[in-house]
Amino acid sequence: MATADPVAAQIEAALATFKDDNLASLTSDINTGWTLQSGYLVFFMQAGFAMLCAGSVRAKNAKNIILLNILDACFGCCAWYLTGWAFAYGDPTNQCSANSWDEATCAANGGPFPGLSASQAFIGNRNFVMSNMDRTTYYLWFFQFTFAATGATIVSGAVAERCRFESYMLYELMIVLFVYPVVAHWVWSPFGWLSAWRTVDTASKQSYVLFAGSGVYDFAGDAAVHMVGGLASLAGAWVLGPRIGRFDAAGNPVDMPGHNASLTLLGVFLLWFGWYGFNPGSTLAITYGIDSFSKVAAAVAVNTTIGAASGCLATLFITMAYQYFTLGVVVWDLIIAGNGALAGLVAITGPCAFVQSWAAFIIGAIGGLVYFIASKVNLHLLKVDDPLDAIAVHAGAGIWGLIAGGAFAAPGMVNNVYGPLPGTEDGQRKYGFIMGGDGSALAAALVCIIVVGAWTLGIMTPFFMLLKKVGLFRVSPEVEAQGLDVSHHGGSAYPHEEGKNGKALESFGLTADMVDRKIAEALEKYKKENGAAAV
Repeated sequence: MATADPVAAQIEAALATFKDDNLASLTSDINTGWTLQSGYLVFFMQAGFAMLCAGSVRAKNAKNIILLNILDACFGCCAWYLTGWAFAYGDPTNQCSANSWDEATCAANGGPFPGLSASQAFIGNRNFVMSNMDRTTYYLWFFQFTFAATGATIVSGAVAERCRFESYMLYELMIVLFVYPVVAHWVWSPFGWLSAWRTVDTASKQSYVLFAGSGVYDFAGDAAVHMVGGLASLAGAWVLGPRIGRFDAAGNPVDMPGHNASLTLLGVFLLWFGWYGFNPGSTLAITYGIDSFSKVAAAVAVNTTIGAASGCLATLFITMAYQYFTLGVVVWDLIIAGNGALAGLVAITGPCAFVQSWAAFIIGAIGGLVYFIASKVNLHLLKVDDPLDAIAVHAGAGIWGLIAGGAFAAPGMVNNVYGPLPGTEDGQRKYGFIMGGDGSALAAALVCIIVVGAWTLGIMTPFFMLLKKVGLFRVSPEVEAQGLDVSHHGGSAYPHEEGKNGKALESFGLTADMVDRKIAEALEKYKKENGAAAV
């Protein structure tokens, strides 16, 4: 009988170790690259927002709204650097997870044993200005920054054409410094009180208690991004008041269409494209998981596409039917169709990793319906002037997306994302009540909607009121009538068109001075009717 060669055995063991080490390094590099590439797509959504906003406002305010989108990335970055990341993900340690934990490592990093403190469940408290931050997590810092900036951008469309430049900078900082990060911590941090990602307690080696036994199923940001952005938009637009001329003397809406539908639809397509980083990229990995995360990402991409398509079609046909039965005409509305696609994307964002494709179609279509109804309620009932329908698209469809996650989440798909539930025999996590679940996931979603709504409106409404009180929120009626581009940004975005305006006036027997006098008379009448609050 041959004797085993000890040298050969050592070589084989060394090769196995080398292979395992390199495989782990390669896996880490692939996952980092995947998340970075997804973050690049999400960041490019800023271009989509810029085009969407530019096309949806009047030509005299195009420069202003595009500049606000540029500054969103800049101020958002500074705010995320200062406190945003720390409040959202500045947890005691990132080393203690349900799949891999080491008590000594956790202890060296400050916990979380012997238990989860109330402050850790509410807000992060480490890594301010990226201090003591492990460089291996920088890719996560970047990816999560793009989400924070996206949420804050939403507000600019709702307050467009009458908001002061200074107030934009202030509310952008408020959202990214504090409002958004806290909600992100609740729903995505492994320590957040609503999070389905809660980690193993190293003292008891048992799972932290999940809210309602499940935690909220918000995979890519219906609560943190779209509800926060949409409800902050509602607070801002309501406090700011409508644009001059948006409603007639009887309170009926007066149409104020954007100046370029082509730009608007370009923005829709850029946003749709960026959503393929927003949703699939939220796996944060592509080569890890109970069921390979590549399969999860692929399912998310499919559901995202289906949700957008069904949302667009549902809104288009609902609007056509509404116009036909109320006005007797058939109108295929381009802008409404684009917003319907965005509403479908928002609706599927939260549940995209947990639902089957047929459910994604239903979720997107209902998202379009919710957008249509919310838009009508905002304008006709609440008298809220939202030039981009940001409130209906993001808050309305975002709320529906959270509810849909609690209703349609499929058993196997939930476990594919979060892994088996520790401390149970079968490891089965809670799933949607329509899929046979007990309603726990829906209960978590409803509580999330209530607390995120209260948090966002409770902070942003008084904040906007304070800006209005000190005169920093709204431009003067004269500036609003003239346009923000000419008043504050060095001239029109379309200087070659300025000469044509004078020729057009001459053809009607008018001059620029005559028009200016008429505008001044209208403004004076507006001031008398609305008092000092109008200024």
